[in-house]
This record gives sequence, structure tokens and C-alpha cells, in this order.
Amino acid sequence: MIRAFIAVDLDSQVVENICRAINGLRTMIPGIRWVSSKNFHLTLKFLGDIEETRIDEIGAALADKICPFPRLSINAKGLGVFPNLRRPQILWVGLAGGALTTLAARVESALQPFGFVAERRPFTPHLTIGRWRKFDRPPKTLGETLASWDNREFGESVVDKIVLYQSVLKPEGATYQTLKVVALKSETSGA
Repeated sequence: MIRAFIAVDLDSQVVENICRAINGLRTMIPGIRWVSSKNFHLTLKFLGDIEETRIDEIGAALADKICPFPRLSINAKGLGVFPNLRRPQILWVGLAGGALTTLAARVESALQPFGFVAERRPFTPHLTIGRWRKFDRPPKTLGETLASWDNREFGESVVDKIVLYQSVLKPEGATYQTLKVVALKSETSGA
């Protein structure tokens, strides 16, 4: 069994812009465990534990449901928290792109025959950049800090593929290994 998820990667310049922002936020938002920039991604679907023998089947199902699908652009903008300001657990950068919700719905549809339960919550595109430890409390100024970053632009990424990743949990944090790549193909390009 392997732990797996399906995601979209961000452009390296966007990642660099977010890393610069994190350096400025470290003193403003103490008590948070920052995500390594090499682990930045937009999760379309977390699969959990899967049999290694299903990797090719899952990759083929994704390609069948997703292609053709036009390449798209996503914008990284602003900061927020899940679930709320009183009990934040996740610090995120917002992601927006016209077809992201449709892409996520196609991924869900491709995976249903494998027994993966569809997510009940609405799809909220975001990039997790930090997590609070259970015993750490957020600073009282967190709401003001987030509001001051509300319109901060981190850049645009062109999405031309989705990736099936394996997540390997280690004491120093998770590492991700690419299992399958499904290219997004424009309906007009034939590529």
C-alpha cells in the first residue's frame, strides 16, 4: 500500500514569490510549522492508501476523463486560514482559475469507479503554506495580518498537467514522488 494524492504544481516563480512572503510572515505569525516549498501543490483529490497495482489503472482513468481538457491559468492571491480565525489549523494562499472546479470534478468522476468517496465539502482551491501545532495559539493580530495580505498577488501558473503523487511520511516531513503524469490537451490542438 502507498499513500497517494492527485495534484497540480505551481510555476517556480510563483513558488519563489510565496517563499519570499513566508520569510516576511515568520515574525508576524509565530507558532506555525511552515510547509517546505518543494511540497507546494494544489491538491485536487487525496486518495489515502492505495494498492501499488492500481497506479496504472488510476492513471488511465484520469487520462480518459480529463482529456481533452484545455490548459488553464491559476492565480495565487491572498492569505486565509482553515477552519476559522478562532481555531486556525491551516494557513493558505488562495488559488483561482476559471476551470479549476471543473478539473477537480472530472478527477472525482474518474475515481468513483475505484471506490473513492466524493468529497462532500465544496472544492476550495488553495495552497497550504503552514500548519499550527495543536498546542500553539495564533497571535491576536492574525485577522489584521491576513487582511493586510488580502490583495497580495503571488503570480500566475499555467497548468498543463495533473500529477498522481506518492506521499512518503518521514519524521522530518513528507516527501512526494511522481507516479503518473496526465497532460492536459487542448480540444483544438490535438496534442
